[in-house]
Amino acid sequence: MLLMLLAYLGGILTILSPCILPVLPFVFARADRPFVRSTLPMLAGMAATFAIVATLAAVGGGWAVRANAVGRWAALILLALFGIALVFPSISDRLTRPLVALGARLTEKEGQQDSIWSSVVLGVATGLLWAPCAGPILGIIFTAAALQGASFDTTLLLLAYALGAATSLALALLIGGKLFARMKKSLGASERIRQVLGVLVLVGVAAIALGLDTRVLSKISSAQTASLESGLARRLGASHGMDQSAARTNAAGELVLPVLGKLPSLAALGPWFNSPPLTNAQLKGKVVLIDFWTYSCINCLRTLPYLKAWDAKYRKDGLVIIGVHAPEFAFERDPANVAKAVQDLGIRYPVALDNKYVLWNALHNQYWPAHYFVDAQGRIRYFHHGEGEYEMSERVIRQLLAEAGHAPASGMANAKATGAEASADFSEIGSPETYIGYYRSERFASPGGLLQDQPKDYATAPLALNQWSLGGKWIDRRQSARSLAPGASISFRFHARDLHLVLGSSTGKPVRFRVTLDGSAPGADAGVDVKPDGSGVVTGQRLYQLIRQKGSVRDRTFTIAFLDPGAEAFSFTFG
Repeated sequence: MLLMLLAYLGGILTILSPCILPVLPFVFARADRPFVRSTLPMLAGMAATFAIVATLAAVGGGWAVRANAVGRWAALILLALFGIALVFPSISDRLTRPLVALGARLTEKEGQQDSIWSSVVLGVATGLLWAPCAGPILGIIFTAAALQGASFDTTLLLLAYALGAATSLALALLIGGKLFARMKKSLGASERIRQVLGVLVLVGVAAIALGLDTRVLSKISSAQTASLESGLARRLGASHGMDQSAARTNAAGELVLPVLGKLPSLAALGPWFNSPPLTNAQLKGKVVLIDFWTYSCINCLRTLPYLKAWDAKYRKDGLVIIGVHAPEFAFERDPANVAKAVQDLGIRYPVALDNKYVLWNALHNQYWPAHYFVDAQGRIRYFHHGEGEYEMSERVIRQLLAEAGHAPASGMANAKATGAEASADFSEIGSPETYIGYYRSERFASPGGLLQDQPKDYATAPLALNQWSLGGKWIDRRQSARSLAPGASISFRFHARDLHLVLGSSTGKPVRFRVTLDGSAPGADAGVDVKPDGSGVVTGQRLYQLIRQKGSVRDRTFTIAFLDPGAEAFSFTFG
């Protein structure tokens, strides 16, 4: 019930987010219609459609993604007809006749009442177009569905979220509708207003068809909405897994750490590296730091210098760090790949695989990286999600060791980071993590879009900031794209100091590549996995740092061309 309320309230807050903007022209176009017979059925249809389509997305099959794409184009055609009928009353009759026959009449002659079913059909079309921002609350729902499997409860939560958004739109429409009615009465411009609304609908349809809605909205910050949702979740007591745990300092300057529960069983973890399997009983009397990570995650890699430094300094005092490897991509489930990564990264503390997300789910975790601090009695006392707060984390370690009777020597650990593990320049990151596989791909610019699970010759295209394209012959799959011929390329217009790309070889053989930056060799801006002339080799499935700019950071166009077939690309990240 708490999550249902949280989802509903999170949906209400959606109206404050820029992602609701594409829906508004279609909602307000009916501001002068009866609320119960016209607006309410439309909002109900929109909410129900969103809940059904989002559930299919949570189930995650490629067929659902394709069905949604077909539905978007069907909705665009339907709404375009609606807009044309508003702009050109003279042809309204011609359009309404076949739509009446289909039970989907979208407009009526002046003075007639709306059909409830035509409003529901319009709501269905709007729901197919609605792609709300994945803020903290909606993120919880999708993460739970992805990790535990979609269920009837998932649908109920998504429906509650959609109903919250519909409620806020209904309130806005009731207020806006009164203003709209006054405008009509005072100006005597009923037909003109109708035509203006029709033009707005057509503009909205054109923007969505061209992908301008996602391109523009991706550049508009929704941080305020996310902050509101996170705060709301904390007040409702559902903040675990969304924010770091509460800790305060007393008058003596010591940390006061609450007890947040017991460490769940580690029995399901394995295989283990750098250690035999550890049990909860064996860890009694030790201070334990559980680190959820995955070896191709750039955020996880940037925390490693601190974890390694804490292990080196505090292991003798009773600290046990356990790297719980929870995979994101399929290749990260392979124990051999993880073992090689552990060795290559110089990790000496115990690492255990959690391929089935058993401990992840037991702790309600949702993030890479995530750190859980356990005292000598096996109780969780603090947790932190994401990068940063390293000084606070080390203070927690030192205090828990002191509580266990093993107060460490004075002085903090000295973390040294190089290459991809070096801290990001967060002030200059203007590009988001971007996935190449069609299931989570965004801002793809090659003509014709991505063809799913089938070979295609792609053409490059001019790129706006944060757009990317493929060139040459590729096959795009759910999680990655695979090059099928020499010369296949990927381009990305980005803004950040560092550019990373998760790559692998589908054949197991090395794949040579060449990188350019704005059409030239990167030179001094080459990353650790690239020579100044832009050459490099994919030798394994991992994250590759391809660009690290030495001078001022500005918008740049990155291109990687693979000289051999068989390259597999997963995701871009930036630092």
